Amino acid sequence: MGMKRRAVVRWLSLVLVALGPVALGPVMAFAEEQAPAAPAGPAGAAAGAAPAAAPEARSRSGLPLPRFVSLKADRVNLRVGPGTEYPTSWVYRRAGLPLEVTKEFEGWREVRDADGSSGWLVQTFLSGRRTALVTPWDVKPGTRAPQIPIRYSDSEKSRSVALVEAGVIANIHNCDGKWCSISVDRFSGYLRQNLLWGVYENEIVK
Repeated sequence: MGMKRRAVVRWLSLVLVALGPVALGPVMAFAEEQAPAAPAGPAGAAAGAAPAAAPEARSRSGLPLPRFVSLKADRVNLRVGPGTEYPTSWVYRRAGLPLEVTKEFEGWREVRDADGSSGWLVQTFLSGRRTALVTPWDVKPGTRAPQIPIRYSDSEKSRSVALVEAGVIANIHNCDGKWCSISVDRFSGYLRQNLLWGVYENEIVK
């Protein structure tokens, strides 16, 4: 009987060893599905991967997404994808132009401009310096741009220190959620925050 029992125990051990990888398969597969999938490129994960997690407030660079930046140079190629192998869709020729960063991929940033056009730029062409366009939605082809008053203080009753055309670039110094302290050329003053493209509604800029 002792020899038979040892034979049975040995047979069961062999069966368990043989079944081991099969039994562990579902557990291992479950663990891999829970792990974040590595991005296959700017469009997201590879086909068949688990759904991406909900968007976070901060990107891999540690900076918030979306966020506003400005152009450093007066000639920058906007490309249809994150790489020099992608064709150029537009050429920006306006240093200081505000842009909104919407995605990041390695050293490239997907940006959107005030017209709603989007594409990819090398991050070295972008600056964290905050600028804004004054009422760009009022700029119409074939029509003279309206004049917007810069106020002496953060009040509609405050006197005007200068009139600037819609579409000009203003440098943002700070914003309290309703008014922004700005400068255009040699003029400094205040504009209501909702008159600027380059700062979010109720955003505090220090």
